[in-house]
Amino acid sequence: MSSTAGQVINCKAAVAWSAKSPLSIETIQVAPPRAHEVRVKILYTAVCHTDAYTLDGHDPEGLFPVVLGHEGSGVVESVGEGVTGFSVGDHVVPLYVPQCKECDYCLNPKTNLCQKIRVTQGNGYLPDGTSRFTCNGKQLFHFMGCSTFSEYTVVADISLCKVNPTAPLEKVSLLGCGISTGYGAVLNTCKVEQGSTVAVWGLGAVGLAVIMGAKAAGAKRIIGIDLIESKFSSAKFFGATECINPKSIQLAEGKSFQAWLVDNFDGGFDYTFECIGNVHTMIDK
Repeated sequence: MSSTAGQVINCKAAVAWSAKSPLSIETIQVAPPRAHEVRVKILYTAVCHTDAYTLDGHDPEGLFPVVLGHEGSGVVESVGEGVTGFSVGDHVVPLYVPQCKECDYCLNPKTNLCQKIRVTQGNGYLPDGTSRFTCNGKQLFHFMGCSTFSEYTVVADISLCKVNPTAPLEKVSLLGCGISTGYGAVLNTCKVEQGSTVAVWGLGAVGLAVIMGAKAAGAKRIIGIDLIESKFSSAKFFGATECINPKSIQLAEGKSFQAWLVDNFDGGFDYTFECIGNVHTMIDK
């Protein structure tokens, strides 16, 4: 048992007090975990576009004040009553999509979008409908069931994945969102076949993970598409066979980039992945 088990922990966190306001580094209080909850010491966290999307006030489920962050990794500090799958010191990654392994969604082979705690998570709370965060006497909301922009967080035990203790925590934090999203889209959702042609719009973390998945699936051509050419070397490192900046293509008058792709890639691609989150790009591709 850790020396802080059962106690309120004071720690630093980046708090979003309101939409469109800068994050503020505050000392917050993190209460002990209750039944079927785990308190985690966060050692690394990444920044996903969803965090910025929420902070900018675009998320319809966005609540304030809140501790954002959902791509993190750390070690278990203490566990609540009834927790059997985790022990103090375990290396873990918080999950914004939990896995209860018993709801209709978890048992359905076509999806793993567990719904067991969807309502309370969307309301900014843990499954019992309460928060473990306070700051200056005010309650703070949880974010996506994770809240990794804090030195300590509390999550439901079904919202946590134990990882190999030899895996570098500064890298596995990305498994919480970006890598699993892109890699899983290729192998699990689309089931890309060997010899396929794949095009990837957007070469951020999700796009690179798609490229990794396409390479693992044996795709023969993997085309990375982005306006920022400095990303091309990373894309090729992860498996892109070629990269294109649409702005650098000299198009004939009246011809679209889509038409150019059709002409230059044997009628188009077997699979296309939009990894930007831009509706206009989704329509164009």
